[in-house]
Amino acid sequence: MAARPLSRMLRRLLRSSARSCSSGAPVTQPCPGESARAASEELSRRRQFLREHAAPFSAFLTDSFGRQHSYLRISLTEKCNLRCQYCMPEEGVPLTPKANLLTTEEILTLARLFVKEGVDKIRLTGGEPLIRPDVVDIVGLSWVFIETYVYIASWKQLVWWLEGCSQWHCPCSKAQLQRLEGLRTIGVTTNGINLARLLPQLQKAGLSAINISLDTLVPAKFEFIVRRKGFHKVMEGIHKAIELGYNPVKVNCVVMRGLNEDELLDFAALTEGLPLDVRFIEYMPFDGNKWNFKKMVSYKEMLDTVRQQWPELEKVPEEESSTAKAFKIPGFQGQISFITSMSEHFCGTCNRLRITADGNLKVCLFGNSEVSLRDHLRAGASEQELLRIIGAAVGRKKRQHAGMFSISQMKNRPMILIELFLMFHNSPPGNPSIFSWDPLHVQGLRPRMSFSSQVATLWKGCRVPQTPPLAQQRLGSGSFQRHYTSRADSNANSKCLSPGSWASAAPSGPQLTSEQLTHVDSEGRAAMVDVGRKPDTERVAVASAVVLLGPVAFKLVQQNQLKKGDALVVAQLAGVQAAKVTSQLIPLCHHVALSHIQVQLELDSTRHAVKIRASCRARGPTGVEMEALTSAAVAALTLYDMCKAVSRDIVLEEIKLISKTGGQRGDFHRA
Repeated sequence: MAARPLSRMLRRLLRSSARSCSSGAPVTQPCPGESARAASEELSRRRQFLREHAAPFSAFLTDSFGRQHSYLRISLTEKCNLRCQYCMPEEGVPLTPKANLLTTEEILTLARLFVKEGVDKIRLTGGEPLIRPDVVDIVGLSWVFIETYVYIASWKQLVWWLEGCSQWHCPCSKAQLQRLEGLRTIGVTTNGINLARLLPQLQKAGLSAINISLDTLVPAKFEFIVRRKGFHKVMEGIHKAIELGYNPVKVNCVVMRGLNEDELLDFAALTEGLPLDVRFIEYMPFDGNKWNFKKMVSYKEMLDTVRQQWPELEKVPEEESSTAKAFKIPGFQGQISFITSMSEHFCGTCNRLRITADGNLKVCLFGNSEVSLRDHLRAGASEQELLRIIGAAVGRKKRQHAGMFSISQMKNRPMILIELFLMFHNSPPGNPSIFSWDPLHVQGLRPRMSFSSQVATLWKGCRVPQTPPLAQQRLGSGSFQRHYTSRADSNANSKCLSPGSWASAAPSGPQLTSEQLTHVDSEGRAAMVDVGRKPDTERVAVASAVVLLGPVAFKLVQQNQLKKGDALVVAQLAGVQAAKVTSQLIPLCHHVALSHIQVQLELDSTRHAVKIRASCRARGPTGVEMEALTSAAVAALTLYDMCKAVSRDIVLEEIKLISKTGGQRGDFHRA
């Protein structure tokens, strides 16, 4: 009987002494019995106070382009209770060991540091954040927990609990985002499966914004997309959020051609009678989700579809840093938005940073460089040391991410290992010893490949060749006959390109051709070829080019007397590098993990020319002729660049494929 009045007394004490921060700013946390209107008014008062007492924004969170990063997304877990096709491979992903994940105390320590420097919005993501057992306590200590504890506690336990309080703060008060002075918004992005059950506690703890993922309104299709049941639980969660007064309730819908683009109008119609912000998201490429350009429905296409049904659709103003382009149908309660990460990026106003579940800071969702804050925390780094590391990472943030085709070829975490989703560009690293350039020598700044040994296994079998030593031979006395090759085991012949290697060869193998362009779809739009079902075979291609230098430039190259340096060395290296990045230069090329690249250059004194021969080898489902051609062409262009100050009468010619082996169309040898 004594427990109930003690519970009321305890609540009064906590309300009176622990509900305001040291600055006097009211802290938003709806208590039991408070109306949604009162909670909203309290939140408005707090925001007004923070605006009036705002401090100068932190230099540590401002990048070299002046973007101020006031929005932090924290992944609470890598685990998820769904298997969405665009987010996670069907077989799942290798998870980081629990010991390498951020603890609750580490999450709150980092959150406190970022908020102190100017972050005013934190969103909790995953995986699926609502499967983390202490998610309510991370947001803010729930009154349900306090009441339950007091009802079941013995007097001895209760005295221990009270003695552990400091100025009537809970012993777990460190695990509460809502107590952080300056934090205006605490949000969560969830798949909605556990939302209806947990949302009342989360709201009382201080949760102020909700994003719910839902890609279809058809239960059977939902099960196909997420590979699990649960459609009705998600719908229950959406209605519970509306019932508890969240406005708007944001619904995230990833639109994929051939899967759910036919439901655009159905989703938009939901906003007529419900306070929803339905956010249509362009399908984004992540590791393991088998992204295909043909599956992506662009923002303009989606907007045209909606406008055909509702021509009166109106544009809605949005905040400068917003990722969404918002529209409203007159008379409708809610609105629709479009997140255009692929077709119209919003990098110029990006204010987001991310902390992964294993404690890595990502300054760009589509970037693969990360810095481990966890490692520095556990090594005892001071607050100033952490800020220096964070500031260096933010300072390296690029002006914008790469284009969609480059992103689709780069190695990045699967979406599930970054966050559930939402808020760019190097080739996959082939050698673990190669790290991102670090001009500030900040330890811990590293490319994505080293973020955990488990995910590093995804690189297994993907080898990018290293450049071996160059071979150079001096022939005779008084003049140089120079030949260059990227092969380490080059033989001692004076000619890297022997007469036999340039001889005509008869075609061999079946000469299969197609009368239809493979990179154009049925409607004439550019499209990548789907090679997912093609078998892996050994592929080899050889290409050539000729650069006619003229007598003056040729002599300088032959004697290595150009002011710019050794033209043959530079051209050879350029050819090797170009082969490795072909997919970034030719938009519809697939990325190929090359196992061998060889670039050879021979001086032809009779024509005052340099002959270039490039060969590439790989094992995979697609050929490497584009890699060989790109290598030869870029080597030729590099020679032009090295010699143009001497002569503008330089001609590049005979860029062609010499031979190609492997693949369904058979071998090819130029006659």
